[in-house]
Amino acid sequence: MTTTTKKVRKRFVAGAKCPKCQAKESIVLFKENGVETVECVDCDYREQQTEEKVAKKATGAVIGVFSPE
Repeated sequence: MTTTTKKVRKRFVAGAKCPKCQAKESIVLFKENGVETVECVDCDYREQQTEEKVAKKATGAVIGVFSPE
């Protein structure tokens, strides 16, 4: 039996500051099992939200939701 592991592509968010430790340029964005996830590489901060929640938060100033895949 062969198991394959899908590598998750993490992207740094330019200019982002961690809301917990205040470190700049430490936030990475990735999708995990269809859930948009951000986490700090310097501390244990992590936040997840589904695309539906992202779309609901969008205002008229947002053109669309970024989907890297």
